[in-house]
Amino acid sequence: MSENVPAFGRRRTGVASPVQVVPLPAPVAPPSPPKAPASQPLIELRTLCLSRLDPAAVASTPADRLILEVERVVADLATEKRIQLNGREQRQLAGDLVNDMMGLGPLQPLLDDDTVADIMVNGPNRVFVERFGKMSLAAIHFRDAAHVASICQRIASTVGRRIDESSPMVDARLLDGSRVNIVFPPLALDGPYLSIRKFAKRVIDFDQLVTNGSCSRSVARILEIAGRARLNIIISGGTGSGKTTLMNAMSRTIDPGERIVTIEDAAELQLQQPHVVRLETRPASLEGKGEITQRDLVRNALRMRPDRVIIGEVRSSEAFDMLQAMNTGHDGSMSTIHANTTRDALIRIENMVQMGNMGLPPRAIRTQMVGAIDLIVQVERQRDGGRRITQVSDVGGLEGDVVIMNDVFQLEIEGESTDGRIISHYRTSRARPSFHDRLNYFQLDRAWVAALEDAER
Repeated sequence: MSENVPAFGRRRTGVASPVQVVPLPAPVAPPSPPKAPASQPLIELRTLCLSRLDPAAVASTPADRLILEVERVVADLATEKRIQLNGREQRQLAGDLVNDMMGLGPLQPLLDDDTVADIMVNGPNRVFVERFGKMSLAAIHFRDAAHVASICQRIASTVGRRIDESSPMVDARLLDGSRVNIVFPPLALDGPYLSIRKFAKRVIDFDQLVTNGSCSRSVARILEIAGRARLNIIISGGTGSGKTTLMNAMSRTIDPGERIVTIEDAAELQLQQPHVVRLETRPASLEGKGEITQRDLVRNALRMRPDRVIIGEVRSSEAFDMLQAMNTGHDGSMSTIHANTTRDALIRIENMVQMGNMGLPPRAIRTQMVGAIDLIVQVERQRDGGRRITQVSDVGGLEGDVVIMNDVFQLEIEGESTDGRIISHYRTSRARPSFHDRLNYFQLDRAWVAALEDAER
């Protein structure tokens, strides 16, 4: 070994390295079935290799040099123990060892795979991935449930969270911002469950959404105008439908001079503006103290002189504080919510406000919603795997106890192409929006009308 390469010879260490991933739109072949578990000689060889590696040397060696050194150790030990391994198998074992020490073990190849959007671990030998909206079984496996548990605890500890039998559920994130959910026994019956929503390093804008088929050019233009006119917007949709991606795209329309406060359970938003304050919730400690909820953060954000408040996802009584923020001068605020249609989104917000035990009558809540929310955008992951904007609704006002809504755009499905892709078009409404005065104030009313005219051509 050369003098400038650290010596190896003691035991292993675990050092997580940042991972940067980005989903690409090119289709790939489905993965092969999972590999068979390693044989006993390979398990023994793995153990011997780990005992030969010096933690200090591993921590200080660049990854490209580390894998070469580990390959050398594997080759020496295979010769010493008379274990037959070809070059490919030696490189595979060395790569697995480096991933265990420096990354997230068997998951590391999936995290490095730009085509993988979601990773779901249902057990040591049941790892599923999503590529382009389609689910498939990945060709990887863990040694056992304890190996899965070790990876889960490494992820949680990296962001100051804990996961064990006394606290068996946790939301966390990877160093690159990818969202992670972990469930431990006794709640998980087949060993730890791990779900990773990967975080794209490439910021997606409206042009990219149009290219991907998520919306038409006219819909993108309308949403861009809505962002520049500082309309209060709710993005609604199911799990994995692309709500956060759309919010990131819309955030690019925000003026760089505005002060933005973001509030999230696990930080995901990629805002490019220079004046961004990012807040993240905190779970309770082992003693059950110190929990900071989204509602606490929303209340505190209003004291931080924000121009806009962006809430990653509203799922509880913080919906009331969100409406208060939108109603008290923080125009251009945004949030996401789980719902199937834009009207269902309003119903869910009303129910969540009632969860806060405010004692407000339904009409008072609806009056606040109508005054606070200008536009609701519905996104959906459809049967062909595509994520599309299906509805853009203007929250017009109250007629009696009913909230009046006007669908600016409504996606209508026409059929299916020979390659299985959905063929659709947008039905457009030319009705005067309830926020016309705001569009006029920002001199965007003509641009709004022009975008609708383009959609009808």
